[in-house]
Amino acid sequence: MEREKFSSRLGFILVSAGCAIGLGNVWKFPYICGENGGAAFILIYLACLVLLGLPVLICEFAVGRGSKRSLATAYNTLEPEGTKWHHFKWLSVPGNYLLMMFYTMVGGWMLYYAYVMATGKLKDLSPDEVGAHFGSFTNSPAIMTLFTIIAIILSFSVCALGVQNGVEKITKIMMVLLIGLMVVLAANSLHLSGASKGIRFYLVPDFTKLKAKGIGNVVFAAMTHAFFTISVGIGSMEIFGSYLSRDRKLANESLSIVILDTFVALTAGLIIIPACFAFGVQPDSGPSLLFITLPNVFNKMEQGRIWGTLFFVFMSFAALSTIIAVFENIVSMTMELGNMSRKRSVWLNCIAISILSMPAILGFNVLSGFHPIGTNSAIMDLEDFLVSYNILPLGSLIIVLFCVKKNGWGFENFLKEANNGKGITLSKAFQGYLAFFVPALIVAVYLRGYYDFFKKFSKAAFIFWMCFAVTCLLVVFRIALFTGIRKKADI
Repeated sequence: MEREKFSSRLGFILVSAGCAIGLGNVWKFPYICGENGGAAFILIYLACLVLLGLPVLICEFAVGRGSKRSLATAYNTLEPEGTKWHHFKWLSVPGNYLLMMFYTMVGGWMLYYAYVMATGKLKDLSPDEVGAHFGSFTNSPAIMTLFTIIAIILSFSVCALGVQNGVEKITKIMMVLLIGLMVVLAANSLHLSGASKGIRFYLVPDFTKLKAKGIGNVVFAAMTHAFFTISVGIGSMEIFGSYLSRDRKLANESLSIVILDTFVALTAGLIIIPACFAFGVQPDSGPSLLFITLPNVFNKMEQGRIWGTLFFVFMSFAALSTIIAVFENIVSMTMELGNMSRKRSVWLNCIAISILSMPAILGFNVLSGFHPIGTNSAIMDLEDFLVSYNILPLGSLIIVLFCVKKNGWGFENFLKEANNGKGITLSKAFQGYLAFFVPALIVAVYLRGYYDFFKKFSKAAFIFWMCFAVTCLLVVFRIALFTGIRKKADI
């Protein structure tokens, strides 16, 4: 069967950007930017995007376009005979399912809050009542399940239509609407009385905060967010490379996506931070920002019901664009591994994801007493930990090593694929950077993530999990560097 393709370059960029533009851009980036020095942090963040995020993204696209397969079978297609890179598909395939086991639920949250804002159910509620409403919502498995399944059905329905007629066409419309809504919402926030304080918090360099936080901590925060914001590591970007023509060089396409993703992250801050400061509300990060803090802001705002509805419609587009992208990867993986039609793959996975999303939903109510990774943690936190702290960084490390090692795809093959078409040419000098510096940065992000996550635990638990992280790295390096060759690997 002939491989499907995008009908246009714009379609590829918007679909890929839709995958990268997720909820973290909105509920995390603005706050960590403000608390880490504002504009000074943004400059460091942009540098980290170029140094770390961009090279990994180019590698994912190259593997996808070079193999014309999802990551489930791409290694099989490109690896030299006798190597074991194909074993790594068992990291990427479960990773996509794990991500969707909780992300679809959060996508359902966005749809629900778009509904309650539009119907005025939060209007005139006190701040405590707004907080209680979110609590009653998460305590209701029936309502959470309903909106999660709506998000799943909507997204899989798009994938069922195919790459051009479904994923590309619908995501292009969603992304245009998303960007338009962001501009309107940002303009409204900037015109609020008292918004200037929020703008200063967000965009004016505050070197006292840099010093208080520590330059190393700020750089690491920027590096971590730059790494995770573009959704590399499990093949959700690689799959779109497999649908890409060879008329443009991959550095160009990757840079376009990074710029669009950054624009959305920065604009999200211009929506949220000035509005919070205008009404004297602390711009917290995380779910409390979206579902408690911001509804209170909209309740105080003139025509707040309209602005709140538009905001959660925008958030629904951001969530659904990511879900559709990952679902397309899951559908493609299942088609290749099971040798089945798109229609059958969509139906099977629609049922599977609906069932697999239940633990995260029940973790907020029926199973709320179960704390898998520490006090007050929920099942969603465990799933997020497995994906964000393990599969994404390890998967990114693997795909970079695969592109540069002689017992992998090899740098010459990677460079030839990346430089096909018009645009920015990658130099052969890029090999040293990609072979040594990028893996070192990924390892640093991985280990520092474990350190920050488990340092609050007991000393025994901390040592155990740090040893676990190092063991995972050793397994990856053992398979990636020392298999399929008769002489010592050329590291």
